[in-house]
Amino acid sequence: MACEFSGIVREAFKAKGHDAWSCDLLPTEIQGQHIQGDVLEILNDGWDLMIAHPPCTYLSVSGLHWNGRVPGRQAKTEAALHFVQLLLEAHIKHIALENPVSCISTRIRKPDQVVQPWWFGHDASKKTCLWLKKLPLLKETNRLPGDDKTRRGNQTPSGQNKLGPSPDRWKERSRTFPGIAQAMAEQWNFC
Repeated sequence: MACEFSGIVREAFKAKGHDAWSCDLLPTEIQGQHIQGDVLEILNDGWDLMIAHPPCTYLSVSGLHWNGRVPGRQAKTEAALHFVQLLLEAHIKHIALENPVSCISTRIRKPDQVVQPWWFGHDASKKTCLWLKKLPLLKETNRLPGDDKTRRGNQTPSGQNKLGPSPDRWKERSRTFPGIAQAMAEQWNFC
């Protein structure tokens, strides 16, 4: 699992019998097989599946308006897009790259699928795009009642995320929902 500090997806695959590893610049939150370092240094080490979670700070549509206001931010978006391109072009048979709605869709290619946590049993809304290589689309496993207009537990009445500003907000919002990780491990278990 590229760019995964949480260990959530890694552990879902491990539970299915895979020799699963995570790699991130940060230490792992769940003890297990984790490489703390730059994923680009191990990208060509013979992996058969990579699920990548590149940082969305400079990619997410919700933050792109800062590119014209903060000096140097546009260059960081370009660097982030280059990193995504390297991940998508890796010589790995099966690849899933996840990110929120972002400029990846307009600058590299549109996602193959967009999923929501509430399709997998979580009372939460968070559009998550998936760019896939030789992987099937994820099937819903536990869809909660409602639709995209239904306010979920993680939203304010206006639809914004309830998490207020904090130094760790990015970390809290970047973790994969366990139901999505479980679906990936169950449905992509052929690798």
